[in-house]
Amino acid sequence: QERGLNALIYFKDIIDNYGVKTIKATATSAFRNAVNGIDFKNLIKEETGIDIEIIYGDREAELIYKGVKTALEMNKSPELIMDIGGGSVEFIICNKDEIFWKQSFEIGAQRLLDKFQKHDPILLSEIEELNSFLELNLKPLIEAAEKFPTQCLIGASGSFDIVSEIYHEIHNPEFNIHKDASWEIPLEAFHHAHSLFISKNREDRILIPGMIPMRVDMIVVASCLIDFVISKLNINRLRISSYALKEGVLSELIN
Repeated sequence: QERGLNALIYFKDIIDNYGVKTIKATATSAFRNAVNGIDFKNLIKEETGIDIEIIYGDREAELIYKGVKTALEMNKSPELIMDIGGGSVEFIICNKDEIFWKQSFEIGAQRLLDKFQKHDPILLSEIEELNSFLELNLKPLIEAAEKFPTQCLIGASGSFDIVSEIYHEIHNPEFNIHKDASWEIPLEAFHHAHSLFISKNREDRILIPGMIPMRVDMIVVASCLIDFVISKLNINRLRISSYALKEGVLSELIN
């Protein structure tokens, strides 16, 4: 809490030098699950004047949808958006015009890492235990996908960026992930990356061309989560959006 507050005070001092008049601040899973989340929000406002909006699950999913729509042209048929955070993962079944179903699950990559990966490389038994957990906890997603069937998964940033970087390092080294807002990669590219993640330890994973160091620990369970969804829902197409929550917030502000 002290480190976070000091960082915000430092940030506020910097932007004040640029004459910024308005700050839009949001917080997600960590704040909404912390026992002192509201108290910390109030302390930040008192010390910095920054009023943080704590975004709850359904609202977060809605904003991710708006961010993804800004990045790519969606279809008329249903598509599944998936955004994996450290604390939560959001799923949205939607098309270009509307959201059919959405839900946030408090089973983000950091939580799954803490709960299931006790060995590195991860053990097959740990993956099986994780899959059993997902089978139980993602029942609402599985039921929604039966009602609104889709074979297209749109991965929103984060772990999907790593899969994309690994694919492009091999097949298109000139590709710059920061120049485009969206792209598509073969599903086989994910399966190749997934096999690397679950078979290597941390020291070897960090050497994979395209690996993002800050995600080297959580990528294993995040990839297992993606693999479960692809297999369970018979996904055959993988699109990636570099826009997600923060771009959804910006989209709302602009509009």
